[in-house]
Amino acid sequence: MNETVMTYLNKIKLFWMSQTKKQKLNYMGLLLLLALVIGVSSYFATRTTLVPLYSNLSPSETGQIKQSLDAKGIQNQIADGGSTIEVPDNVVDSLKVQLAAEGLPKSGSIDYSFFSQNAGLGTTDNEFNVLKLDAMQTELSNLIKGIDGVQDAKVMITLPDKGIFVTDKDQQASASVVLNLKPGYQFRDDQVTALYNLVSKSVPNLPTDNIVITDQYFNYYDLNKNKNSGVDGSTFASQVEVRKQVERDVQQQVQTMLGTLMGQGKAVVSVTADVDFNQETDTENLVEPVDKDNMKGIAISAENISETYSGTGNPVGGTPQSQSTSDTGTSYVAGSNSNGDYEKIDNKVNYEVNRIHKQIVQSPYKIRDLGIQVMVEPPNPKNPKSLPKSTVNDITKILGTIVRTSVDKTETGKALTNADIKNRVVVSVQPFNGKTNFTNQVAQTSIPWWIYLIGGLLLLVIVLLLILFMRARKKRKLEEETPVIPEVPLYVPDVNEEQENENSLRRKQLEKMAKENPEDFAKLLRTWIAED
Repeated sequence: MNETVMTYLNKIKLFWMSQTKKQKLNYMGLLLLLALVIGVSSYFATRTTLVPLYSNLSPSETGQIKQSLDAKGIQNQIADGGSTIEVPDNVVDSLKVQLAAEGLPKSGSIDYSFFSQNAGLGTTDNEFNVLKLDAMQTELSNLIKGIDGVQDAKVMITLPDKGIFVTDKDQQASASVVLNLKPGYQFRDDQVTALYNLVSKSVPNLPTDNIVITDQYFNYYDLNKNKNSGVDGSTFASQVEVRKQVERDVQQQVQTMLGTLMGQGKAVVSVTADVDFNQETDTENLVEPVDKDNMKGIAISAENISETYSGTGNPVGGTPQSQSTSDTGTSYVAGSNSNGDYEKIDNKVNYEVNRIHKQIVQSPYKIRDLGIQVMVEPPNPKNPKSLPKSTVNDITKILGTIVRTSVDKTETGKALTNADIKNRVVVSVQPFNGKTNFTNQVAQTSIPWWIYLIGGLLLLVIVLLLILFMRARKKRKLEEETPVIPEVPLYVPDVNEEQENENSLRRKQLEKMAKENPEDFAKLLRTWIAED
């Protein structure tokens, strides 16, 4: 068996040695292509598609689920910084049912199901009240997380102590809610109202005035911001609410823009506005010509009168005569020998003009002044210089444009100058030390060390293969340059025959060759064996 293998190996070696360098490269390329095709086909044939089983998990929940999957021998993978666990797509549905039967994932929070499983006679009133409050906060947090746009919610409820006496009035509860919203999501007014009512109706004796709701960017969601929207702005409360609404709208606009530019949680915005609530009503009665070029109106009527007279007659003259006492007035005696010409021309045209009546009611809500203060966290919080100066200048220009277009220009009659903008916009680069952390936020993870180790080992193996390949190539080149010894038929003479002849001489030459050049002698033997 070994001789047959060696024979085939020698034939393959002789065939390889007989090929040119180009042919050898072609054969090697074909082998590599064949290996690549086989490898890719095997990869796609055996590849397992992983899909998320659960998302937005806490580290403790992820560890519980992974431990259960490893015990079952099911392939799994952790993604999104530990908040998502992935399994093969063909077992997702069955795994959800199995894990739900096992009570996984367990959040570690107490809900109302805790009482049915762990309540006992030895529980004191204080312990029961603490568990009840924790369960109430957990259930309310789960309700809020079911709202569209909310990734997580933290709820803190404060319940008052009950009075000892019957006459004591019931104290009101209070609640604080911190929402972790999806990037760029904004609540509508009806959603804010529904959220306040949800919290108020979930806790006994909790009015909406005792509820505070904010998000992770410190934006406050006010239930009463639209109650005075129909008031004319004369009351102090409505004026304050309008000013806050203006500031809130500008703040959300800038916060969304900077969140897209710098990343969520990397910028904090504060806006202060000065709003003019004076409402003015002007009435104008204007008269304008229809033809403004000639300053004329439309002719609606015309009258032309022309009178002429010529001839002789007795002019009026003479001395007044006395009359009787019963008559009043004076009479004249007509004169004589007088001539007269008379001419009268009368033209009348009635024109109609444009009569304009304007009643102008100016808006009472004018932004007289606006200030924007922005704090930006650098990419490296420990190094404020890691944020380029050009980025700070771009943010300042963007905020200046917002101020320039928002401030009413009727007060000054001209646009704001660069000095005015500089006094109204402040951009500060500072590290943030008071962020609100959530357990399900995606953590920034680095590449594991074992990936670098595997990469280094693969690189080392590739270098060793290249070295071995170069050595084998150099050895083959030396073998090709070694002169080939002519074939000599193998003849073993009789040991008793001591006479010098041609065969004995060849035997001696072979022995000498075996001693001096054992490699060439071995090649010669292999050639003879292959031919046999």
